[in-house]
Amino acid sequence: MTESINVTIAMPLDEALVELARNVSPRVSLTHLSRAQRFVYRDGRALWGGYREPPAPEDVSEEEARESLYGVLGSTEVLLSNQVLPDDIVARAGALKWLQLTSAGVDSLVDHEVVRAPGVIVTTANGVHAATISEYIVGAMISFAKNFTKSLRSQDERAWQPYWPKELEDATVGIIGLGAIGGRTAEVCRAMRMRVLAMRRSCERRMSGEEAGQAAVDEMFPPADLHALLAESDYVVLALPLTDESTGLIGEAELAAMRPNAVIVNIARGRIIDQDALVRALRDGGIAGAALDVTTPEPLPPDHELWGLPNVMITPHISGGTPRYMERAIDLFCDNLRRYADGEALRNVVDPARGY
Repeated sequence: MTESINVTIAMPLDEALVELARNVSPRVSLTHLSRAQRFVYRDGRALWGGYREPPAPEDVSEEEARESLYGVLGSTEVLLSNQVLPDDIVARAGALKWLQLTSAGVDSLVDHEVVRAPGVIVTTANGVHAATISEYIVGAMISFAKNFTKSLRSQDERAWQPYWPKELEDATVGIIGLGAIGGRTAEVCRAMRMRVLAMRRSCERRMSGEEAGQAAVDEMFPPADLHALLAESDYVVLALPLTDESTGLIGEAELAAMRPNAVIVNIARGRIIDQDALVRALRDGGIAGAALDVTTPEPLPPDHELWGLPNVMITPHISGGTPRYMERAIDLFCDNLRRYADGEALRNVVDPARGY
């Protein structure tokens, strides 16, 4: 194949990263949408480029932005974007064959027609979060083991209040979801000499990690044995995608199955946990604590009870944040673009039936 591949990067990006994509193959004909091209609005809400506020008056009118953007989309074969997409992108981008997202998940697009459009492959940036989110997870567990929140409150009160911290060594962590993030977390926890349990959707029976081909895991659990994993874990980590199947996975019964000294860490999506049931379990001593980087809704309302619970650590959905995020996302995109040009299978292809 010698024909050009029309690639559009429809989001703000450092030109050095754009050049990496442009140089993947001499067949690549790349358009990076300029400042005047990256906005499309509906009812005052940004639908393109990750901007959720209207541009300043001197930037560009809505009509000019639409005309410019839609003109580019008409011939686009490969599109790099975040999850904020126009509703009519399939109709507008008639030549589109592959959409690469910069997000690791696809939950906000799972019902979008582009995910199920015949002839369009959708891929994600799954894996780019693994290092930073695994650090967040282990940091949260250390924070609870050493009770840093108690120390910070004492510091605010200028009070010297000694206490006995705990160790993570020999504690049991149960990781629900063993993708890139869960797998990296398992490796770090194993290095800290923790006992590592894991649950994976594709696991059909309880087995050793070695038998399952997971060297960092002591024991693998099938979804049917979720309660058993919860009952054995001092720390429960939610690292699975949000799907119809996983929505509300952790409810009243599951929280009751956990140990009273257990801590739950959620870096997945807020709706995986029944949040009202979680509040009751935290308030009444059903579990010891929760580290929540995701909530329902987001942002969490200022008057929500979770804010006031002393055994809760809340962060504003930042566990995957890193100055290196786009660098890693573009590295993945460039690898996929090379594969696309060479007719090879792409990484991180979304399966609409699974929802990720």
